[in-house]
Amino acid sequence: MAEKSNLVLIGMPGAGKSSMGVVAAKMLGMDFIDCDLLIQGRFGRTLARIIDEAGAEGFIEIENEVLREIECENTLIATGGSAVYSEEAMAHLQSIGTVVYLQVSIEELKERLGELAERGVVMRGDCHSLEDLYAERLPLYERWADITISVDNTSIREAAETLVNTLQ
Repeated sequence: MAEKSNLVLIGMPGAGKSSMGVVAAKMLGMDFIDCDLLIQGRFGRTLARIIDEAGAEGFIEIENEVLREIECENTLIATGGSAVYSEEAMAHLQSIGTVVYLQVSIEELKERLGELAERGVVMRGDCHSLEDLYAERLPLYERWADITISVDNTSIREAAETLVNTLQ
């Protein structure tokens, strides 16, 4: 594809990639792909179960494989929070779209998130808490982002409007 007609959302679990992504896609007249649902659909299991069965590194390999196969146009793609662990997948996504980092503070995440294990969150190696996960992933989100949007203290609709306005 010559032109990058897609938008790729990255960010922490609870940043609103899926929920805000659907609303923003409608506002922008784009199709929508939720990568977590793609993975669940391919394997017929929840993310939490896939992570339990494959382990963190195994899940990252699965996610890498699924993400690098995405070919689409005029689509808003909501990645899982762990997508940034996959160099190959992120390079592919960046080649087909503009990567938008939905930035959210650790304080806001604590308010938004329930039990991480129930959400199907990949916790690698020394990550044992939300703070560890945030510290590990933050530099990766910043590395891959073409655009960064703060979504602290915003509703889903307000975050979607901010994205649309940023693109205009």
